[in-house]
Amino acid sequence: MSQALESLLDLLDLERIEQDIFRGQSRSAVVPRVFGGQVAAQALVAAGRTVPEDRLAHSLHAYFLRAGDPGAPIVYTVDRIRDGRSFTTRRVVAVQHGQPIFHLSASFQTYEEGMEHQADMPPAPAPETLPTAAEMLPRYAHLFTEPVVIDRLLEAREAVDLRYVDAPPFGTVGEPREPRSQVWFRTNGKLVDDPLLHVCLATYVSDMTLLDSVLLAHGRGGWVTGDVVGASLDHAMWFHRPFRADEWLLYDQESPSASGGRGLGQARIYTQDGQLAISVIQEGVVRVPR
Repeated sequence: MSQALESLLDLLDLERIEQDIFRGQSRSAVVPRVFGGQVAAQALVAAGRTVPEDRLAHSLHAYFLRAGDPGAPIVYTVDRIRDGRSFTTRRVVAVQHGQPIFHLSASFQTYEEGMEHQADMPPAPAPETLPTAAEMLPRYAHLFTEPVVIDRLLEAREAVDLRYVDAPPFGTVGEPREPRSQVWFRTNGKLVDDPLLHVCLATYVSDMTLLDSVLLAHGRGGWVTGDVVGASLDHAMWFHRPFRADEWLLYDQESPSASGGRGLGQARIYTQDGQLAISVIQEGVVRVPR
């Protein structure tokens, strides 16, 4: 296991303050605010620690309310909304400096047999044939106004091996493309057999690239090149089938719409053998600086 992954796992190992109150820390981010995927993953950890182990997360719905301060702890308060025979529902509010910055609702279910079908996995090159972040990002160093951006991007990718199938948005600025992107990802190291941990790590990664497809449609590079100002607004995930975050997952993303200063991204995450594991939808602020 890489040291970066160990640090990320420490970040997700929340301190229990009271029965349903937890405290989490933050790590340095590429932008001067808490990374949204971190808050979502930590909130799901808090919810999951109040649920019986035989009930697995099957969905979450979240709103990002305020930018988080990376220099201050985050307190997560869990409300036990419902404990049914098959389903358990939790609501989590993340608070900093006396104000809510994030709200999550999550549902958990005992395993059941049922009807089965899924959308087919789209074609994609094998992840091993694609460049790593350390190999790819320096190619675009000339596009960044500050060299430190490259270092921050690489640091953010140390715990997760994330590989773009095609050039990222900042690699084709000024060249509008089809609003679709693909990345492969897995953690940089093996994980224990804890289903909640794997779900939380997938949640963490899911906020890294989902709005890329919005930028591609307009030939914009995003916050990296400074031609777009953006932030996550809301985020929803459905966990369909078992998966491991330490094995390759294909994140197939597209954007059906952008308007009113907002962009919508939707995606499916597949295991390498073609199982549809997760569906994701996110809307974010996508503004062009004036």
